[in-house]
Amino acid sequence: MILDRFRLTDKVAIVTGAGRGIGRGIAEAFAEAGAHVVCAARTPEQIERTAGTARGFGRRALAVPCDVNDRSQLEQVVTQTMEEFGRIDVLVNNAGGALPTPALKTSERAFEEALRFNVTSAFLLSRFVIPHMKAGDGGAIINISSAMGHLVGAGFVAYATSKAALNHMTRILADEFAPQVRVNAIAPGSIETEALALFVADENIRKKMEALTPMGCLGTVEDIALAALYLASPASRWVTGKVFEVDGGLVAPNWPFAMRAS
Repeated sequence: MILDRFRLTDKVAIVTGAGRGIGRGIAEAFAEAGAHVVCAARTPEQIERTAGTARGFGRRALAVPCDVNDRSQLEQVVTQTMEEFGRIDVLVNNAGGALPTPALKTSERAFEEALRFNVTSAFLLSRFVIPHMKAGDGGAIINISSAMGHLVGAGFVAYATSKAALNHMTRILADEFAPQVRVNAIAPGSIETEALALFVADENIRKKMEALTPMGCLGTVEDIALAALYLASPASRWVTGKVFEVDGGLVAPNWPFAMRAS
């Protein structure tokens, strides 16, 4: 049956940034599709909440506090996953971010921190899980990138550069580890999360962003979770090294604030 190809029955998935927003949505979607999930993020209360929802679907769930900028904590996520489940089938590198800042006001430290948060952390965790995937039935890695990884907009020099690097790292790892491990990325547009809510609470800002989006609305967490489910499941068995643009049809940034330095 076609729909069975989208199931993750008894697979084990690690999701970073799983305490809220896109990460939480992906972890819960995976559990609903049959996977056991490891929820990793910095705030224990948030990942426990996500794990609780996953258990509500009858799946096992592990909440592991983790700052992805700390190499030892990334290793601990993998160690605890193997101790609890004995396998790793899916990794979602979702944790990341950087505040928009004009280029001349972006410090060297901020630029390097964006690269570590968005790229190095994903590289390290991928490096840690791939041997376990190869020792088992193979696996799938999904990197959560951004539309800004290929669009051009003032104020995003650190964030966009790091996401562009994440995109190309995705392609390189996909080529190196095929066919056992598939590596893909999702490049979301503006998604209604707690972080974006700070801005779109202003109805004028929301309307401007929607007007700049061809589909006429902002995306939802479920839009990204559905794409992640496809890329994690056997349904995408012939897909690797690709960056899926799930962005409402954006061809230019829909960020409505002027970010050019004077």
